[in-house]
Amino acid sequence: MNFDSWIIITDERRVGGMVSLARALGGQVTAAVAGTSSLAASIAVMGFDKVFCFETGEGVAAEACAAHIAAAAAEANPRLVLSSDMPVGRVLLGAVAAKLNAAVISSVRAITVDGDNIVVSRSTAEGKLLEDIDIPGALAGVFDGDDVETPAADSTPVEVVPVDNADATVKLIGTLEDEGEAGLLTASRVVSVGAGLAKKDDLSLIEELVEAVHAEMACSLPVCEDMRWLPASRVVGSSHNQVAPQLYLAVGISGQPQHLSGVRDAKIIVAVNNDPDARIFKHCDYGIVGDLYKIVPALIAAFKANDSTRSSN
Repeated sequence: MNFDSWIIITDERRVGGMVSLARALGGQVTAAVAGTSSLAASIAVMGFDKVFCFETGEGVAAEACAAHIAAAAAEANPRLVLSSDMPVGRVLLGAVAAKLNAAVISSVRAITVDGDNIVVSRSTAEGKLLEDIDIPGALAGVFDGDDVETPAADSTPVEVVPVDNADATVKLIGTLEDEGEAGLLTASRVVSVGAGLAKKDDLSLIEELVEAVHAEMACSLPVCEDMRWLPASRVVGSSHNQVAPQLYLAVGISGQPQHLSGVRDAKIIVAVNNDPDARIFKHCDYGIVGDLYKIVPALIAAFKANDSTRSSN
């Protein structure tokens, strides 16, 4: 039975986790990179057996690769195809799934083999439950597991598959950017506030912390939907923005699964909460238990002092 896998890649997010998952099936693992040759080169050292780079020219959207990737996948006929939950990846996955007549499953966390079938575990109920699904045929899955650091491997040769720009059915004609959301998605530091803040006027305290940390402002869902203090473009969670900063500082956030799903790619998570049993303390790297109205001013002073020290050196 063929248990080869293809992984559709549009950026480096969670690639290690997808490779680890695919390796569990025991077959060859192929990378289908929709993007630049430099992205393909960085992927080539992550332990793939084959790497294809579907390269488009300037002004051509990555979705234009869909037919090319689907045709190449149909020729290889993998049993498993994975993508991250990024929008472009999901589009490409759908095209491949249609070509392979594959079952499409979202929120994939784990995969095992049972005879000739694939058993996939996926999260449901906003990450509170896991359910197992038996797949007798091909599986196209949107990966929702954790990333895994892959040891450096010998670089796999990259086979470039040009996408004919003249025949592209999808072309980029313009970009309209929400500056706030774009800044949040690319920020190296994010300060996020939750329902632990007593009143809207106290957002000024969080804004001062954001400035001291040189960060972007974010919030949990209740701060937007229930309190109406911040816009939806600032919400971090599975239903809104998924961020991957070097530092994520959560202030007054309890840590519901919906929110934690949005920060799982953060490198370091620091939590401030007055409840020692808050869920977020089980998922952070550093936790501070106490009154945020005492802790936040101390953090502001510490970050400002650090800036002053750097300036004097």
